[in-house]
Amino acid sequence: MDAGNSDALILPVPPEPFALILGPSMRRSSDDALETAIRHMGLRPERATSDDPDIVAKIGPPLLRLHFGRVSVLAGRAAGAALDLVDPAHPATSLLAASLPRDWREGGQCWIFIPEDDGRATREQPTQMREFFKVMLLLIDLFEASHFFWSPARLWSDAPQLRASISEMLASGMPPVLHLIAFRRHDAEGGEFVETRGLGLFAGQELEARIPRGWTVAEMVKRLARLSLDMMLNGPIQDRRRMRGLEPGEWVQLSPLTANEKRRARVLVEFGRDA
Repeated sequence: MDAGNSDALILPVPPEPFALILGPSMRRSSDDALETAIRHMGLRPERATSDDPDIVAKIGPPLLRLHFGRVSVLAGRAAGAALDLVDPAHPATSLLAASLPRDWREGGQCWIFIPEDDGRATREQPTQMREFFKVMLLLIDLFEASHFFWSPARLWSDAPQLRASISEMLASGMPPVLHLIAFRRHDAEGGEFVETRGLGLFAGQELEARIPRGWTVAEMVKRLARLSLDMMLNGPIQDRRRMRGLEPGEWVQLSPLTANEKRRARVLVEFGRDA
């Protein structure tokens, strides 16, 4: 996977969560045909309007409101502001086993999906988060999507792989961590670090860990992904703690820090081995 490399302190991450999918069938289909196909999927699309300039800048007409269970989602072809935010060539964008075609911006083949109520339901209600990703599963199939973008992590990933991970989540309850959380390497005083991006949406905290001498980024991601999964399921780290690590003799120490004007709430992670 691409762990990124240099922008952990201040990241241009959109304030509200949204998903974007890229699929060639959307280029070939008219708006009316796509709306009809969405209706046949049971998502009950209706034409909508918005006075929010941020929505207008991100979603080209026609603006649709989709319904699935208790979830309401604004949807449409991604407009210029959204396409700028998801640019895979931007150094702040992460990619997980994903290489987008050169013409990804052309032909209206990107659609954006924004949970209504500014995503508060996604943050506060795990059930509604699951419902939102059920919608994504249906749309990945409908649009024959090749790539998926998740804005809280500013992360592109392979859409068929995400689809398989969502199916696993619905069966086991385990969130698709690697598709929802980006792991970014950066250099700072004291050495090299890996920091999560996107975990704060689910747990209210990000993780930051210095890479021990001799460890690879892949080894760090493996461990931080497990910690991220635990926090997504069980909530934030409230107190400083030390516990056993992944391998015999390994330990991990977690030290929560509150947010300030420059940094999000985060947990400093330290790995070590018994002497």
